[in-house]
Amino acid sequence: MKLDKKKNLTARTLGVGKGRIVFVKERLNEIKEAITKQDIHDLKKDGAIIIKEIKGRSKVIKRKRQRNDGKVRRKVNVRKKNYIIMTRKLRSYLKHLKAGGEISREDFIDLRKKIRNKHFDSLRSMKEFMKSKGGKR
Repeated sequence: MKLDKKKNLTARTLGVGKGRIVFVKERLNEIKEAITKQDIHDLKKDGAIIIKEIKGRSKVIKRKRQRNDGKVRRKVNVRKKNYIIMTRKLRSYLKHLKAGGEISREDFIDLRKKIRNKHFDSLRSMKEFMKSKGGKR
């Protein structure tokens, strides 16, 4: 005896999941005859249809979760912005020097790698490094 369609109708009518619906075996004939939502409501009121309680953890025992309020992401974004600003500044200065013929191609490549590896904190530190290395600026 398949009562899948009746279970679907009951679930929609009472607003519960199909797994929670239990039909009383002695009253299956009455349940088979039910075709309207009103019939389903009446059968539930009479006790032919039973709704199981919800299983699961109670809200009282709900686990606490760690929160960082998004500060980590903000911190990373600030660091990234600072890196981007500094890198662009240093690279544009290097490009200017190379275009003017003030540094060789090898020095240019070496300095680009150092910029990428965060070797310089500022433009001033890069200029000091170039002076100590023996460059023109």
